[in-house]
Amino acid sequence: MYFCAMMKAKLFAVAAILVIISCKSKNDVTSMTPSVGLNAAPAAIVPATTKTVKKPKLVIGITVDQMRFDFLTKYTNDYTESGLKRIMKEGTVVQNTNYDYMPTFTGPGHACVFTGTGPALNGIIANDWFDREKRRMVYCAQDSSVIGVGTVSEEGMRSPSKLLTTTICDQLKLHTNFRSKTIGIAMKDRGGILPAGRSADAAYWYVGGNEGQWVSSSWYFDKLPQWVNTFNTTGRSEQLMKEGWSLLRDITAYDESLPDNNAYETPFSGSIRPVFPYDFSNDSIRLKNRNFDLIKATPLGMKMTTEFAIETIKSEQLGKDEFTDILCLSYSGTDYVGHRFGVQSKETQDCYLRLDLEIANLLNWLDTNIPGEYLIFLTADHGGAEVPSHVQTYQMSAGYWNPGNMVEDVKLKLNSKFGIGEYVMNYSNDQFFLDHKLIESRKLNIEDVQDAIVNEVLKTDGVYTALAAHDLMSKEYTIGIRKMMMNGFHPKRSGDVLVCIMPGWIEYGRTGTTHGSPFPYDTHVPLIFFGAGASPQVVTIEASVSDIAPTICAFLGIMEPNGCTGKDLGVLGTIK
Repeated sequence: MYFCAMMKAKLFAVAAILVIISCKSKNDVTSMTPSVGLNAAPAAIVPATTKTVKKPKLVIGITVDQMRFDFLTKYTNDYTESGLKRIMKEGTVVQNTNYDYMPTFTGPGHACVFTGTGPALNGIIANDWFDREKRRMVYCAQDSSVIGVGTVSEEGMRSPSKLLTTTICDQLKLHTNFRSKTIGIAMKDRGGILPAGRSADAAYWYVGGNEGQWVSSSWYFDKLPQWVNTFNTTGRSEQLMKEGWSLLRDITAYDESLPDNNAYETPFSGSIRPVFPYDFSNDSIRLKNRNFDLIKATPLGMKMTTEFAIETIKSEQLGKDEFTDILCLSYSGTDYVGHRFGVQSKETQDCYLRLDLEIANLLNWLDTNIPGEYLIFLTADHGGAEVPSHVQTYQMSAGYWNPGNMVEDVKLKLNSKFGIGEYVMNYSNDQFFLDHKLIESRKLNIEDVQDAIVNEVLKTDGVYTALAAHDLMSKEYTIGIRKMMMNGFHPKRSGDVLVCIMPGWIEYGRTGTTHGSPFPYDTHVPLIFFGAGASPQVVTIEASVSDIAPTICAFLGIMEPNGCTGKDLGVLGTIK
């Protein structure tokens, strides 16, 4: 894994605010008592086999969209004792967890968490990608063979059909002869669909616009369950819009963030300034932001997601019989807020303080209704970059990437070297897609064309490196950025040349931020196990997000997903 020295140093600073473990006996997990202190030594992994627990009735996998690891530590003084701080103190924190591939986007991240492998095997190489055969972009959850259930819009034509490997949920289904229930929930369709896998009982997502409804597709069933229809008719979307978005606490509590209304934020369409409070009762604001899409784009959506998740558990009777069930739960609002306002904004801080309340609400409900018989793991699908225009004011290395000139230079180079022709069919997701039929008709060597592109790309300011597809398929990269590029490369779906830009550079506007790189701000994410099987400890070994699925599967005693490349971290107990 590629880490800068600064990030490694930060890991040890985390001990000041996370729980550090003291053991009366190094083989006695149950005798652990938590201790907190700056000088406490980081805990090693304690053999989990010393703790036996009842099989959990419900596993909830929580994926927080765009949550960097340092959001656990940066805002810790403002978190309540019953939410994120609780699971950090009482659970197993694997603090050095990173994605081991690029690009770090929402679709690939959610798929990786639950398949135990990256795009090279599960096939979700981006949120959308260029399909050479169709000669157009395709979306990772798009499926024209299904129709929406609960919506007539195109947003209902979604399924996991493009996922090429099984998930934890699929494996649990097979293990229990399909007697376990598995359901995915997220504001974003891909956040609910991909984790639950191809055999899920249901996946639900939120359609905004003028609908404001939780929907699904005919991949799962022909009509929504009655309880979903009932939830949709409560008028909750309209109630939330009337609430708007104000700061949860007094503005003086947000001293970890930039001033409100700073130069690095993007206001909502129709608004003059990005400043609290946000009033969504204004018809003009609603119209210019696609009405109920404002719920998805703010913490309002996180509140509704928790409410819908609890209703799902109740109505579907999850965790009520001898067969373990799984709920895949994704909080999407954090990503929308990060994109619009950046990682140092008061909006982002408020979003995480409100996420903390949602975690607390969920835990309180579970403690009352499934006490001691649930397991939660919390992670993220990717992180987020600093806003370059902000950090540049402090003379930090960062920049804005516009591939347009580079692509034109590549086209000119290919025409000069191989003759006039439209060799480049598409450039997207930092990948060149070539017209193989044209190259074959000219009797050119595809490797020569790919190498010519690499050589030209490396001349471009802002590019760190580039790799040709033939190198990615014939060589084994074992360390650093090239390994991460290899892990994100799918031979049938990826491009002919992959480009990696410099650390701190983004392809985005000058306000707000994005993600996608192989660098720590995008790859370093939280990983916490809490509940049945988890002990209070801080684990400092290097871990991959791909390790989550085999860890859960080993704990449940089921086979890992069929394309899994991760390893069991050995941090959970054994089932009686």
